[in-house]
Amino acid sequence: MNSPIWQPFTQMQTAPPPLKVVRGQGVYLQLEDGQQLIDCISSWWVTLHGHSHPALAAALFQQAQTLEHVIFAGFTHDPAEQLAHNLLAQLPPALTRVFFSDNGSTAVEVALKMAYQFWRNQGQQRSRFIGFAGGYHGDTIGAMSVGQGSSWWQPFQPLLFTTDLVDFPATFDHDPDVETKEAAALDQIEQLLKQHSHHYAGVFIEPLVQGAGGMRMCRPQFLQALAALVRRYDVLLIYDEVMTGFGRTGELFACLKSATVPDLICLSKGLSGGCLPLAVTVATESIYQAFASDDPAQAFYHGHSYTGNPLACATGVASLELLEQNSAYQTLETQHRRCLDKWLRDHPLLEHIRVCGTIAAMEVKTEAASGYFNAVGATLKARFLEAGLLLRPLGNTLYLLPPYCITPAELESVYQTIGRVLDSL
Repeated sequence: MNSPIWQPFTQMQTAPPPLKVVRGQGVYLQLEDGQQLIDCISSWWVTLHGHSHPALAAALFQQAQTLEHVIFAGFTHDPAEQLAHNLLAQLPPALTRVFFSDNGSTAVEVALKMAYQFWRNQGQQRSRFIGFAGGYHGDTIGAMSVGQGSSWWQPFQPLLFTTDLVDFPATFDHDPDVETKEAAALDQIEQLLKQHSHHYAGVFIEPLVQGAGGMRMCRPQFLQALAALVRRYDVLLIYDEVMTGFGRTGELFACLKSATVPDLICLSKGLSGGCLPLAVTVATESIYQAFASDDPAQAFYHGHSYTGNPLACATGVASLELLEQNSAYQTLETQHRRCLDKWLRDHPLLEHIRVCGTIAAMEVKTEAASGYFNAVGATLKARFLEAGLLLRPLGNTLYLLPPYCITPAELESVYQTIGRVLDSL
């Protein structure tokens, strides 16, 4: 029977039938035919602790017996309160207010609207944003607008608002030009701010790692210089940590690893440990106070039916507790580098190898232009599946982003398999 399901990011006319997963356990996914796959990408970067983690399952089960959902306008509940307090305890102290939503794109939309209305509530009409080429912030109209450098969004260009894009100083191991690229990007931003600082509501960036844009990485030093520059021109700094949050960069948040403090931070994906849809946008007190007024028109009018869902919040609380108990995310970078040096560092088909915390990435050399639509990506994906690995190269960008429960032996076997597949090309 043909499936009625329309798959995401898929050309349904040419794609092979989707594989049916019947069970997940730790780093493994079991397919309907009995094949097991190692989930090397945490199922779109959400599964922090592995599949079917008993602590998350227990939190979900217990909460479902008490309160499954309640309207979040005018009401609250313990899981949301506890999760908000626990998050703030881990974030920079300047971030004090938590606004719940339900996915990464929405967290970004919330930040866009907050930034715009923050200035509007103070009598300033600032409607432009600065973003970075290659950035990806989600699939909704506002999120696409600040990430409009992506080729995916070309059909929707007439719907997008204008964003000024600057170069992202993407770097890699032993990059001799990194400081030059950083200086050029900062100069581009400063020229825009010099000319029109009173037009800009904020600067959007995926700190340290651009995810869907190709796992492109920048240095903490660049973020520090960017933060200082943005402060000098009195523009908001907005971090999209939907992917980089919850240990992915080797610290709990990229802002902590880079010793920087954004005005707004967007979090999702790993927030619930990969268990249920959940997101937050966290703001500084000064942003929150700009909405506090006797005038109803200055309130922030945004929300969804499932905002602050108790089931999702309960798994978020449990996931944060697991992160506190297990620091495996802090050791994965060393494991990645050891495996890279042993199995792939000198492979003739690879270049621009880079690692940031739990994320390892590299480019596969081909005759075609690099990018998401490079045909080698589909070839590699199919061969990795045959070899028992769930890997989804971004075109010719090959990356690993495994659950934190992966063992050193399992990770080494993944690298060995990658080497064999590359040898077969």
